[in-house]
Amino acid sequence: VLQNNDFLRNTVHRHEPPVTAQPIQILVEDDEVVVVDKPSSLPVHPCGRFRHNTVIFILGKEHDLKELHTIHRLDRMTSGVLMFAKTVEVSKRIDEQVRERQLEKEYVCRVVGEFPEHEVVCEEPILVVSYKVGVCRVDPKGKFCKTIFQRLSYNGKTSVVKCLPRTGRTHQIRVHLQYLGHPIVNDPIYNMEAWGPDRGKGGKIDKTDEELLKALVEEHRSKQSLDILGISEEDLNSGAENKDCGNSSDCTKDAKDPERNYIAACPLNSDSNLETLEKNKELSSCQNRDGQTGEESSEEKDPLCMECKITRRDPSPKELVMYLHALRYKGAEFEYCSKMPEWAMEDWEE
Repeated sequence: VLQNNDFLRNTVHRHEPPVTAQPIQILVEDDEVVVVDKPSSLPVHPCGRFRHNTVIFILGKEHDLKELHTIHRLDRMTSGVLMFAKTVEVSKRIDEQVRERQLEKEYVCRVVGEFPEHEVVCEEPILVVSYKVGVCRVDPKGKFCKTIFQRLSYNGKTSVVKCLPRTGRTHQIRVHLQYLGHPIVNDPIYNMEAWGPDRGKGGKIDKTDEELLKALVEEHRSKQSLDILGISEEDLNSGAENKDCGNSSDCTKDAKDPERNYIAACPLNSDSNLETLEKNKELSSCQNRDGQTGEESSEEKDPLCMECKITRRDPSPKELVMYLHALRYKGAEFEYCSKMPEWAMEDWEE
């Protein structure tokens, strides 16, 4: 029981997955909105293991743009036009347009193989397999979806395709392209061997949802790229690969307050634990004073933290980019465009 003059200390630190160093370009800023060109690999707002490495945090820290209202979202690995409202009134006005389907979005992507020249319309329903890992698939029990595709160019190996989603389901464009047999070239989920020899073409998977998730996780684990799925070894140890994570207490903590999730995993709740941590810090600083170099002595490590014990390679810039870009966002009284990405040029080569 706490009493007067008692001193309580709680130490928390976080490990955030790596993101691109590419700056966020502001396309438009006025009294009502801020429109940016979001780089790939950055989540829009704090979620899961991301807090500082998010568009919202970076705009606040580097551009002093505070209290922005999210109007729409882009997948973490998707780049392109992203719009924020500066006031609640503007946010409500644009939300109304979203509800009445008055907004048009146009994406561009680079897909595997020779995409058909004629317009392709895909209306396959989409079902969420796992909210935690973020995986969906085509399923008759899923929600209605509609995407219109039009090929822009073909370089002999891959095609650049314009995408017009008429609904706004999770991973809609990526799942529909996979179903059509032309997944995005470097899609870290829907263009993986885990889906089988046909990589999910025509909805053919031949695995249960649990087997699919396990295979996806194992494939990324073998490539040391679990961060791309937004999960860690610690998450897996607590059963994050389970299909139905909607009712899991871990997921609830993760969604509402990632720091609480960390505290639960690494409680500093005893004097011996605190002493161990202090000794570790002292040892680290002594080693540094003695002039020792090397990774062990230059980094402060928490002996109670699972993440501190793991040494990971840095991802290459190529691994932090997915070839899907939100090119245009159009409403009743506005239209915002970004530049065509390099990888979408007709003469571009891998």
